[in-house]
Amino acid sequence: MSDIKLTREQKREEKKYFKEHTTHIKLTPGDIIFNIINYAFFIVFTISCIFPFYYLFINTISDNELVTKGAITLLPKGLTISNYIQMGKVNDLWNSVLITFLRTFIGTALMVFISALAGYLVTKKEMWHRQFWYRFLVITMYFNAGLIPWYLNMSTLGLTDTFAAYIIPGIVSPYNIILVKTYIESIPGEIEESAYMDGASYWTIFRKIIWPLSKPILATIAIFGAVGHWNSFQDSLILNANSPQLFTLQHRLYIYLQKSSNISAMVQSGISSADTTAIAGQMNTKIIQYTISMVTIIPILCVYPFMQRYFEKGLMLGAVKG
Repeated sequence: MSDIKLTREQKREEKKYFKEHTTHIKLTPGDIIFNIINYAFFIVFTISCIFPFYYLFINTISDNELVTKGAITLLPKGLTISNYIQMGKVNDLWNSVLITFLRTFIGTALMVFISALAGYLVTKKEMWHRQFWYRFLVITMYFNAGLIPWYLNMSTLGLTDTFAAYIIPGIVSPYNIILVKTYIESIPGEIEESAYMDGASYWTIFRKIIWPLSKPILATIAIFGAVGHWNSFQDSLILNANSPQLFTLQHRLYIYLQKSSNISAMVQSGISSADTTAIAGQMNTKIIQYTISMVTIIPILCVYPFMQRYFEKGLMLGAVKG
């Protein structure tokens, strides 16, 4: 009990001390006006960013007739999840979801690993012609041959009508390698030197020291890679145009939006004629567009908040040096 009382008395003393020594800054009328305008601006900006997603969502869970009439503005009406159930019957949509998940997971994992390994290697002075390879890597960020040479190159390498077209071109990312390199250089060199003196190899140091300490920047580039893979559709549109089984979710959404005048084209051969008639009667073109758009957005919206705590720290620390 005496310890508890002592602790409580210490807390009271601490509160009293901070209360006496805390400096209260008196705001001028100009400061108050500035704060009001500042908060108002960011509140409006936040609402303007969130509202499009919110508007899409409330239209997908509202009564379809009310959505068609444009009666949905701020709140959903006639709550229903039938739109998502009906879209779940589209076989080619689920195949596109699977392809997109696979390319996002595999492509991001390989990109993060190669970026971490390459970023670590270019920090080693013992690397053969290190400055040349690093500068060569940076130069590739400033030159782009264009769409046609890119396609011819991919075609020559056999990266058309194949799943590898989604993975191999994005494994090496110069920008991400630079971020990782800069971050690793901020780690105290004494840690690595002590491990090296204990007999650890470069691979052991990378795996047991560099990789765990680099989690913030690795999580940051993982966000970059995952969002890029999830939203990409140009490679699917150009490289895999003849392989519908390899269409990504964004490519499928693009096709649906292009075929907005034909409901039957929205629900492909995976649905029977009876199901097609039912869906066409329950979902018009606008509702299908809204629902598919939400299906493509929701996964990233769910993942990003869990990664955000690493994002700012990793990006700032990785950008301290050049």
